Amino acid sequence: MNNTSFNPRHGIFAKLRCLTKSYNQSEQCEYCSVAVGAQHRHILEIASRKISCTCDACALLFENAMGGRKLIPRDSRALSGFQMTDAEWESLGLPIGLAFFFRSSATRRVVGMYPSPAGATESLLPLRSWQALEQANPCLLELEADVEALLVNRIGTAREYYIAPIDLCFELVGLIRLHWRGFSGGDQVFQKLAEFFTRLGGVSHSGSEQGNTASEPPLGAPTSPRAGGTGALMQKSHA
Repeated sequence: MNNTSFNPRHGIFAKLRCLTKSYNQSEQCEYCSVAVGAQHRHILEIASRKISCTCDACALLFENAMGGRKLIPRDSRALSGFQMTDAEWESLGLPIGLAFFFRSSATRRVVGMYPSPAGATESLLPLRSWQALEQANPCLLELEADVEALLVNRIGTAREYYIAPIDLCFELVGLIRLHWRGFSGGDQVFQKLAEFFTRLGGVSHSGSEQGNTASEPPLGAPTSPRAGGTGALMQKSHA
């Protein structure tokens, strides 16, 4: 497995502060400079993975755009019937129970990323493992390249799966980077994680195409990321 940490001065980290600002702080459209509200849209520059804030009027210009920029969708979807065993998760070779996966049109492969105190780290996924997940979960075939991701929360006892906009995934990266303290993260980062997934569960609509799995905890309920202690987030790295 080849992991690469992204330089915080480049690409997506240029927008982490925007994505994690409190809702009462104002932003400006980066195309026309008009003030935008808390629920403004974002544009992704595909090659650099830079995210730009945009007003609704400018967002319309990119709604069906082709080429180097894409309008990031608003909606997320909880996948209550998502099928993934512990063995399948282990086969992905990730050192943490929290990650997101998206199709990169630039590299023509599926990219896996997981948050860390240093920011987002990219992991090269075993192709066979991802193909097995697609066969068990056809919803993955519908991911819009670059701007939609499978977001996985398997911290502690949590087993939560979402189709989420890519800006929301990087918001999660920013939360961890901003609030991580010490070696194990500290109480605050786990509180922020619980708040994030409670909020995400509250705004997501359930993906019913795969049915419900009775053994999974209800999505939208507060998770227990600290099960097993604060070291549950960062697990032993795979070789």
